[in-house]
Amino acid sequence: MAKTTWNVDTVHSEIGFSVKHMMISRAKGTFNNFDAVIEADPDNLTDAIIEINIDASSIDTRNSGRDDHLRSADFLDVENHPKITFKATDIKKKSESNYDITGDLTISGTTNSVTLDTTFEGQSKDPMSGNMVAGFSGETKINRKDFGLTWNAALETGGVLIADEVKITFEIEAQKAE
Repeated sequence: MAKTTWNVDTVHSEIGFSVKHMMISRAKGTFNNFDAVIEADPDNLTDAIIEINIDASSIDTRNSGRDDHLRSADFLDVENHPKITFKATDIKKKSESNYDITGDLTISGTTNSVTLDTTFEGQSKDPMSGNMVAGFSGETKINRKDFGLTWNAALETGGVLIADEVKITFEIEAQKAE
């Protein structure tokens, strides 16, 4: 199959994250608004063009006070950096359906190279629209301090309020453009 354009179906897609909270549990959240440019042959992603743009202000942890703090200059600084972006720079096939997608991730104006452990979940024809649909899932871990996100608070019992390591996950469903 030749490389074609795929449009992300945000209703059936999710970009999420989790971070250890108070040294004992995990705080989780998602970004509700994002889009992507995907030009790919799902059978061989090694030459795909992948660019993801996330509206940083759409962060949602199901706690409005925490969300407001995450939008502030202490964290995402959405007033000055409204977008989180990822642009693939290298894609390596690891197995039949697994890839390492390396790219430039920009958060709060700081860019670092990260690798997404990605699984191609397959393709199917959507019975409602008749379009071909492809699914992708994956994850990576980043150190938030590498992106200038250094705010924290010491706990009376030892340790810190927020861990440095953040796990980022994604589930993407994309429809082949006509």
